[in-house]
This record gives sequence, C-alpha cells and structure tokens, in this order.
Amino acid sequence: MKYEFSARAHTLLSSPLLSIRTRTRRGNLISLAEELPAEELFPLSLLAEAASTVISEDAGALQYGDPEGYGPLREWLTGDWLKAKGVHAPEGGVLLTTGSQQAIDLLTRVYIDPGDRVLVENPTSPGILQALRMQGAVIIPVQGDKNGLLPEELRSALRQHRPKMLFATPSFTNPSGILWSLERRKEVLELCTANHVLIVEDDSYGDLYFPAPGGGQAAKLPSLYALENAGEGGHVLYIGSFSKTVAPALRTGWAAGSRELIGMMAAAKQMADWQSSSLNQRLLHHLLDSSAFDLREHIALLNREYHTRLKLTAELLKRPAWKQCAYELPAGGMFVWVELPEGLDATLLLRASLLKGVAFLPGPLCCVTGGNRRIRLNFSHPGRDELLLGMNLMSEAIGEFTARS
Repeated sequence: MKYEFSARAHTLLSSPLLSIRTRTRRGNLISLAEELPAEELFPLSLLAEAASTVISEDAGALQYGDPEGYGPLREWLTGDWLKAKGVHAPEGGVLLTTGSQQAIDLLTRVYIDPGDRVLVENPTSPGILQALRMQGAVIIPVQGDKNGLLPEELRSALRQHRPKMLFATPSFTNPSGILWSLERRKEVLELCTANHVLIVEDDSYGDLYFPAPGGGQAAKLPSLYALENAGEGGHVLYIGSFSKTVAPALRTGWAAGSRELIGMMAAAKQMADWQSSSLNQRLLHHLLDSSAFDLREHIALLNREYHTRLKLTAELLKRPAWKQCAYELPAGGMFVWVELPEGLDATLLLRASLLKGVAFLPGPLCCVTGGNRRIRLNFSHPGRDELLLGMNLMSEAIGEFTARS
C-alpha cells in the first residue's frame, strides 16, 4: 500500500546524519560529524561493577518505575551537583529523561502549537531544529557574536515576532563553541523575562571547560537558570545530560524548572515511553554514589584529553589546504565551527569527503537558512591517529576542489 505520512514526518529523513551514522557503525568511515565523547575514556570497570551489583541485589531495577525518574538519582542530581552550579530546583521540579534530546522533544510537544514563533541561536543544534520543525514551529534565527546573542538583534526579534520561546546554549554553543559572557547572559535573561518568553537553556556541554591560556582552569560562568534564581514560576528551563560526561548509552538526561512545566512534561513522557530505563538510572546512581568514582575528577580527565585533541585539530587546520578557512578555537565543548573559503560548498565537500572515508557535519543542518560555507568538526570522539587521518583526508578533498577553481 501507499503510506501517507504527515507532511512534517518527511523532515526526519532529510538529514545526511542518517547515512553517516549507518556507515560509521559499519566501521568504514572516520566520523568528525557526530556529538560523541571518547569511548576509551568511559569508566568501564566501574560501570561493570555497578551493573553486576544493581542486577544481583535489586530486582526492582528491572521493574517499571516512576515517570519522573529514579528518586535517589534525582536527589543526587538536585543535591550537591546542581546546587554547586547555583541551580536550586523546587521540589518536584526535576524530570529524568532519555537524554537531553528527549527533554527538548517533550517540551516542544506540550508547549508549541503549529505556527508558534520560537527564537534560536544562529547557528544552533540540528536536534533542536528538527524537534521544532516536527511541531510546526516558525523558527526565527537570532544573530550573535563571540560573546553570545546580540541584545539589539534579540530585542528586535522579540518586538517583531512576539515569540513563545528561546532555545539557547550559553556554554559552548553547538556548533560554534561560543561561551556567552556574563554581561550578555544577564542582558538576554532580562529581555526574555521582561517579555515573558520561556528560555530553554541546554547545558549539555557546560562541564567541558578547557584550561585557560597561560594555565589554570577557565572561570566558569553561571547558567541563566542560576542567574534568575526564581525556582517556581521562573522563565528558564534548565536541561542537561550525563551523555557527554559519563556514557551516552545510559541515556540519562534531565530537565529542571517550575513544577507546572515539569509536571506537564512528565505527563507527555508517560505517553511517550512511561519512563526512562530504571536499570540505567539505578546503575548510574550506583556509580555516582560510589566512593571509587568522582565525577568531577572524571570530567577533569575528559577536559585534559579533549583539550589535547583540540590543540591537535588546531595544528592540522594550519596546513595549506585550510589556509583560506576561518575559525575560532573554543574554550570548551566538542566542536570547531569552520568557515570555508568563497566558492567551496559544504554539502559538495561532504560528498567528496565521504568517498575518501571521512565525514563532517555540513553547516546547513545547523542553520535555519544558509550555512553553505560552514562545517562542524567534532574533535572529542576520534582518537589522535584517527583525527590526524581524517583531517588529512579532508585536506585532500579540499585541495581537489581548490585545484578545480
């Protein structure tokens, strides 16, 4: 029969990431395209011990659980971990989700009607754009600079479009890696609060800070949620994930905000999957609560290694094939956002690079419109040898395009 899918469903099949992921899983492609941590840094032995203990000692781990998530893990999260970030969630104001992407999906389901206007950073995460398009939102890009969203651009968008929501990643924006300044955070928060616009703050990359120039740790900036410090009835929904800091397959993220907002998202979650995996959440809690594992020390290890890989990427970008490209090295996160020279199209370059066995994310997937001369390179997942080979293969592809022009 001929299946008649909804008009918006076809947006799910339009992403080159589908074919990239399929080929990567087959082991015949070096991928600089995905949002992946380094698997060789996963705490494997401790996770194995946690899994054995949880399964052997607690049959409840294999039972249905609460839609809001495993209680002890929520308590751990809202305790010292989030409070150390200045995030004080009200009681009943935290929902555990299947990664941060599900938090975005649940929110758009309960908060966005077709035709609602939503502001996003430009560029922004492909996952955010896809979720908004599935709900029929009118997506309004807001321009920024190296310090974050431009207040005048935001003020104009608020006045002209009267949006319902702003999606933002102030700490190492995906894909640009921008770290908003404290002043810019305060200005954006003030404007959105004054106009009664909900801010969805994705802090999935916020712990991946690299050492400051000259040594020492870069100063960490407060989240928008912490700056407002409203708790109940606030204008910020704060979302994050353990995928980038522990392991993606545990599929555990969270949303923190007002009880009213979290309650509605929890109701939508019951329809979607009832709950995220109880087994995964109990395993994760066992790990985090263990004296043998310190999440802060583990994140420090990640940051040292990722900083090394970023420096290697920076050296490779100095090679002749990249000399006409422009980029800013981030102070954290997982990506370098590169502007290609005039006349070099990101999608065409991807096709040529795939033939050589390497992939990256083309800019149009991160932009509401445009982005044809931009590419996103992930430096956290490839090992150093793989990173070197992948960048060399891309250099060959760029060189072939340059030779033709």
